[in-house]
Amino acid sequence: MTQVAATQDDGGVPCLNIDQITKVYNTPTGTVRALDEVSIKQRRGEFLSIVGPSGCGKSTLLMIAAGLSAPSTGAILAEGKQVTAPRTDIGIVFQSHVLLEWRTVLGNVMLQAEAHKIERKEAEHRAMALLRSVGLDGFEHKYPHELSGGMRQRVSICRALVHQPKHLLMDEPFGALDALTRDQMILDMQKLCKEHEISVLLITHSVAEAVFLSDRVIVMTPRPGKIDRIIDIDLPRPRRLVDRENPKFSRYSREILEMFLARGVLRE
Repeated sequence: MTQVAATQDDGGVPCLNIDQITKVYNTPTGTVRALDEVSIKQRRGEFLSIVGPSGCGKSTLLMIAAGLSAPSTGAILAEGKQVTAPRTDIGIVFQSHVLLEWRTVLGNVMLQAEAHKIERKEAEHRAMALLRSVGLDGFEHKYPHELSGGMRQRVSICRALVHQPKHLLMDEPFGALDALTRDQMILDMQKLCKEHEISVLLITHSVAEAVFLSDRVIVMTPRPGKIDRIIDIDLPRPRRLVDRENPKFSRYSREILEMFLARGVLRE
């Protein structure tokens, strides 16, 4: 599937429309073209992952989608409206949990509720429900330094969801975790997406993670980042860890890896 296919739509207004985005940085040694005419349409309720080599502009694309960085050319629309400022209708999870050490787990989750001026009793009810859903019931009065890395990242995900956004942006949220914790986080993420009916844009280096979680996987080229291919993931949900042994799962993963080999991103 080519980049042109990435702009096709099913007739409804996409939750996110990235239209011919280019991003150029000026540096002391000249200009750096990070993104080159990238177009993506994300459907409501879709889990969309972007994979690609380091430096291909994945995180830059997410920052533009969040309204935290402006494109050099092109436009971005959320629910049909052009994005010209930081978005308040989304949740964001970064690779680092970015928790406040002087706040408890519950206090950290409540930050978004406070920012959105949600009534406190209602917000605490939402926060506790989210913490229970990711196995942190009973840890609400602990502080970040008392938690493992995986637990801290679960808190950051709860914080991103407490104001009930319909769109969640995630930048390598599981990259620093050990393998077992990462598997659990992936399962938790799948469950949360189903329960809260949210659209997710995930940036990741992990091919297996992208295939397991996604409805579609966007594969990017080395810098300047372009869309190499978009792969529809036709696997039933809910997905189980054992499904990674499914021949179709292996075929999708191999297809992506072969693209990286062809581009020289990987060398055998």
